[in-house]
Amino acid sequence: MASFSETVHPNSISNTTTRGLLTAILELGAWIGVLINGILADRLGRKLATVSGVVVFLLGVIVQACATGPSYIFGGRFVTGMGVGTLSMIVPLYNAELAPAELRGSLVSLQQLAITFGIMVSYWIGYGTNYIGGTGAGQSKAAWLVPICIQILPALGLGIGILFMPPSPRWLMTEGREEESLAVISQIRRLPTDHVLVQFEYLEVKAQHRFEIETSKARFPQYHEPGVMNQIKLGYYQYLSLLTNRSLFKRVVVAVFIMVFQQWTGVNAILYYAAFIFKDLGLTGNTTSLLASGVGGILMFLATIPAVLYIDQFGRKPVLIAGAVGMGICHIIVAGLMGTYAKDWAIGRSGAAGWAAVVFVWLYEVNFGYSWGPGAWVVVAEVFPLGVRAKGISIGASSNWLNNFAIGQATPEMIAAMGYGTFIFFGLICFIGALFVYFLVPETKNLTLEEMDEVFGDEAGNAIEDRNRLLQIYTELGLTDGGEPIAEKKPKTTSENVEVETAA
Repeated sequence: MASFSETVHPNSISNTTTRGLLTAILELGAWIGVLINGILADRLGRKLATVSGVVVFLLGVIVQACATGPSYIFGGRFVTGMGVGTLSMIVPLYNAELAPAELRGSLVSLQQLAITFGIMVSYWIGYGTNYIGGTGAGQSKAAWLVPICIQILPALGLGIGILFMPPSPRWLMTEGREEESLAVISQIRRLPTDHVLVQFEYLEVKAQHRFEIETSKARFPQYHEPGVMNQIKLGYYQYLSLLTNRSLFKRVVVAVFIMVFQQWTGVNAILYYAAFIFKDLGLTGNTTSLLASGVGGILMFLATIPAVLYIDQFGRKPVLIAGAVGMGICHIIVAGLMGTYAKDWAIGRSGAAGWAAVVFVWLYEVNFGYSWGPGAWVVVAEVFPLGVRAKGISIGASSNWLNNFAIGQATPEMIAAMGYGTFIFFGLICFIGALFVYFLVPETKNLTLEEMDEVFGDEAGNAIEDRNRLLQIYTELGLTDGGEPIAEKKPKTTSENVEVETAA
């Protein structure tokens, strides 16, 4: 927008390096925020961690709204990013911990649906406010201040609304508040506390918590004594266990590389720079490119709805693979059109080829909307065990934001230097991502968070000892009959619990 360019200095917009940093500095802040929140989410709880993220976000928005030069935008977006990073980690964690296994994918996918709804709305708000005071010189500052300040409203809605939501029953269990955990499970399932389904879920959560405490004590007995330093050391070794424990390291690899591929499919390159990209594809005029961006936002939002409805039926792997292949094909086609017709577009002749390229960018957004948008967050939110779940998700989310930062910084330079080669590069990454999911990501649909250990477990080292410890706990709590060889078969539930699992 002309008024925004005038405020932050025109060179900040026209220079590709500065433009990249102006966008990407938010992602750098988010990377820091999400790492910090891996600890805060366990210390403060999921609700208060959410509130803290909202407060930091609001401070960043206020700084941007007071901008008189580029430093305000850089600083404000960095602080806003810290809040965004906190929320990007805590929201899927909270959703996953409250959701039953058969609905977990859908409920975590709702986060991505909300994100795409926000993207769609933001495009159209930007398109509308661009007319305040005209679209050229003399444009009112309200043209960019209104969309900046509107962010305050949904942030306040989240910060206030979360206070009326129940705490995570799994976090309550880690705090020793077992009765409250049972009450929350009863509340969110809308069943009495003595109902067999509520009791079964409660005992599963309790068993997993006891297992992780006893395993941690067996491996790090010296750090379970009272004292702040012992707690800090225990937290350090829990982080370290994500790298040294074979099963946990598998989960870290899955979480980190799922987010690497999600970002390097090029989605945020398109979302952040859609207006510039559409100009490069032959659309003339700032208003036209903003309009094309808005249409893409609508399509991505609509495409996310099927993921919410069906990801728990189809599974994670088929959805991710189909989306990656679809995105890769769209990138290659756009690269072909751009390589063939770029000279015509440079002199303002877009024609059918220009609009065809735009359509395939839209189809790319559709493929991302139903697959990697929600699917990547679902996988990251559900693969880690309770004891290191917040820390594990923070590492996965930090991968998202660090790669997001790299994309935001690199895209303007890539497009300027590589042209249509940028789309070929992103297309190849999409195909590699499909292979990664096919060979290295296990299917996790319909598994409880407590059953996830079975998927990532192995028979080496401490695995059999751990599984025997888990079986003993399950037997004590009445979740197994205690008589089956743990190294050969999954512990068998009682007949009543089998009926409950089937009903669930």
